[in-house]
Amino acid sequence: MPIWIWFVLAGIMISAIMTVRTAKQERKEDTQFIEQEGQKYMDRMKEEKERKENKIEQGA
Repeated sequence: MPIWIWFVLAGIMISAIMTVRTAKQERKEDTQFIEQEGQKYMDRMKEEKERKENKIEQGA
């Protein structure tokens, strides 16, 4: 086989490896972002619950 075919095959392999690595990295970043946003949401819900409880205690 001509040498250029080996270069093409090597390029395809390198491209596939880089694609898999990039997808894995993006999945990890997405998971971290989702966890951060979920924590912000939970904190807001907790604050709202405490606000309502304080309002009820003051009104009673």
